[in-house]
Amino acid sequence: MQLNSFAPRTKNKKPEPVGRGGKRGKTSGHGNKGQSSRAGHKIRPEARDMIKKLPKLRGHGKNRARTVRTNHIPVSAVNLSVIEAEYNKGERVTPASLVAKGLVRRAKGRAPSVKILGSMITKPLVVDGCAISVVAQKALLAAGGTIHGEQSRTRNA
Repeated sequence: MQLNSFAPRTKNKKPEPVGRGGKRGKTSGHGNKGQSSRAGHKIRPEARDMIKKLPKLRGHGKNRARTVRTNHIPVSAVNLSVIEAEYNKGERVTPASLVAKGLVRRAKGRAPSVKILGSMITKPLVVDGCAISVVAQKALLAAGGTIHGEQSRTRNA
């Protein structure tokens, strides 16, 4: 007698397959009829419907500010009339002095990029380290002020 000559006393009984695609018989645990009993059914969650109703920010780069340019500091605009009210004749206008006087807020713990706008000024001031619009630059120079600093750019606002 050898192992290969042994045979089981009873044959393995395999149950008849029912409820195709599952192992629980008949409906395979899907219940009766309808979408939820079909293969590949998906019921859309309510949260997705709410998200789909929200308006999108259209255009290239509209949603990129929070993800791509995380260390980008936005430019703070300051009007010449506000600067004239806060500064004395001949005083130096810098981003740090604007923060100290409360005209602009700190951006991420440091002095922000500042752009000076406007068209009316009577006091001669010294602007340093700020971008300035073409109209504001003409008004400042006409009042006898000066512009210094590498950051001073003449671009249209």
